[in-house]
Amino acid sequence: KSLPMIIPAITVPISLIASFIAIYAFGFSINLLTLLALVLAIGLVVDDAIVMLENIVRRMQEKGETPLVAAYRGARQVGFAVVATTLVLISVFVPITFLDGDIGRLFTEFALTIAAAVTFSSIVALTLAPVMASKLLHHDDKKSAIVSIVDRFFRFMRRIYMSALVRCLRHPIIVVVSFIALVSGAGWLYNNVTQEFTPKEDRGAFFVIVSGPEGSSYKYIEEYMTEIEKRLMPYVDNGEFKRLLVRAPRGFGNIENFNGGFVIIILEDWAQRRSAFTIMNEVRGKLSDLPGVRAFPVMRQGLGGGTQKPVQFVLGGSTYEELAAWRDIIMEKVEENNPGFNGLDGSYKETRPQIDFNIDYDRAADLGVTVQEIGRTLQTLMGGRNVTTFLEGGEEYDVIVEGERASQQSFSDIESIYVRSSRTGELIPLSNVVTISEYGAAETLSRYNRIRSLTLEANLEDGYALGDALEHLRMLVRDNLPDYAVIDYKGQSRDFIHSGSSIVFVFLLGLAVVFLVLAAQFESYIHPFVIMLTVPLATGGGLLGLYLLDGTLNIYSQIGLIMLVGLAAKNGILIVEFANQLRDEGMRFSRALIEASEVRFRPIVMTGLTTIAGAVPLILSSGAGSETRISIGIVVLAGVFAATFFTLFIVPVAYSLIARKTGSPNAVSEKLETEMR
Repeated sequence: KSLPMIIPAITVPISLIASFIAIYAFGFSINLLTLLALVLAIGLVVDDAIVMLENIVRRMQEKGETPLVAAYRGARQVGFAVVATTLVLISVFVPITFLDGDIGRLFTEFALTIAAAVTFSSIVALTLAPVMASKLLHHDDKKSAIVSIVDRFFRFMRRIYMSALVRCLRHPIIVVVSFIALVSGAGWLYNNVTQEFTPKEDRGAFFVIVSGPEGSSYKYIEEYMTEIEKRLMPYVDNGEFKRLLVRAPRGFGNIENFNGGFVIIILEDWAQRRSAFTIMNEVRGKLSDLPGVRAFPVMRQGLGGGTQKPVQFVLGGSTYEELAAWRDIIMEKVEENNPGFNGLDGSYKETRPQIDFNIDYDRAADLGVTVQEIGRTLQTLMGGRNVTTFLEGGEEYDVIVEGERASQQSFSDIESIYVRSSRTGELIPLSNVVTISEYGAAETLSRYNRIRSLTLEANLEDGYALGDALEHLRMLVRDNLPDYAVIDYKGQSRDFIHSGSSIVFVFLLGLAVVFLVLAAQFESYIHPFVIMLTVPLATGGGLLGLYLLDGTLNIYSQIGLIMLVGLAAKNGILIVEFANQLRDEGMRFSRALIEASEVRFRPIVMTGLTTIAGAVPLILSSGAGSETRISIGIVVLAGVFAATFFTLFIVPVAYSLIARKTGSPNAVSEKLETEMR
């Protein structure tokens, strides 16, 4: 008893194992992206073998050919289609390597791994699959109950399909109008699906960033960090926190500012706790009532985010005073109209306490007080001065003179400082020779691209996408600030803006390369155009899946959309190429088109189902990195489903309208082959 399912099934391990040859040759490692490529490849590598096997079995059943003859002729008949689909898929993935930056370096491994798997699967389908079919298939095989049910189901669906297709061919205007409407709907979806750089990932750890008033002391921030630790310790006790690290101040090494700190929280394994974002929301609530500091949790992102807030919106202007006024306008508008921003703040803040000592030189000279004495007194009492060293036990120690910190808690304490007159030796109040003024200044004066600038930073509430946040800020600048206000981006926001333009370029490049590859194979511009008409519909299907399942358009889902270019074109090749063969054999145009659509119905549906099945594990995945896998899985599943359905109608109708006067010089005529034999 033959087992025909072994033929496509054996393609999977052979193609995947052979892919490691390419991984090794390119110097890649086994990582999340190469493994993700191999998971997606499982649904792709069986396609060519399915097309080959289905055609061989069809010839045995319909034409009564022996397994050897059916394997030989069937392989010759679909060989061109297998090569064409393989080249199309490779042509789609190769442009991904043109992405620049971190995204390009990461997804180059992803793209080339899939391309290698598809290449090896094509070789297996053209060589091993026909050989196995000639040895394993038999005419006298009895069908099992499951096989009989599946065959009856496909015959029933094929009758329904052929009835609908004939109606579409008789009334093509309906299909044309529907196509235009669907493409318009895809455009609407592209503008309305929320956009972000990367999906929010539960990375198993997050930070709590703590900021106190400018100029606050270490003791001040230490008290709050101790209180924060006390409030978070119950999570350690209930087993959700594996480790809690509290640090103040925030910087390392020789620093001047002690007004900040941070907490590193390592979470337990995913199976032993709730979602990290649920925990972060609770932590935000527990720390929101701290009166003297601001504490907010931040999830470190995998690409470009670090511990920075995702919104990094840069404002550039002529003066810092003007920038501060613009900052206040934007922050006021956001607070009034948009609750999606969390902790919006500006990098330019006039909150660092500064003291100016204006010396009355005439009075100081009259009293015999020198400027040097005033400076040395302030240095010693307010800071500290290294005056000498001493030796003890073979070790040298510094002797530092400084004032009592307990008497330096307020601005008025400065008035109690005295300086000694070099003329009389008396102690004179510093306030007699110095006028003291206090004001607030910014800690840093930033420039970005050589322009005075400040950065608006914010976290985002759950469900509010980065793309929507940046667009809202752009609209506020356009409506409320002068025309000469300059905007730019930093951090994750900059990566999001630049990755969007890069992905669009790669998508258009992929379309162009696929079109040129098909044009070279078919020696026609009409046939590639017909085949690629389903690409926007497949893209629309992927976007619809994101829209219905509350997904986002990010770098992973965008890579999935690029994949759909090749997956959608693959089905059209099967119909167009076989219709060309039948026409070259002398069959009338209409009959050739209908028969090609009917014969290719089953392999198109079967390959679509295998690709969809390969995407299902990604959607059902959980644990580390599941958010990114789900994103690309939704696009592939929904896009392939749409491409499979619409290919069966759009391609035949378009072929009948614009390809009637074309032919295929590449098709192999069975009649000519027989004569040659």
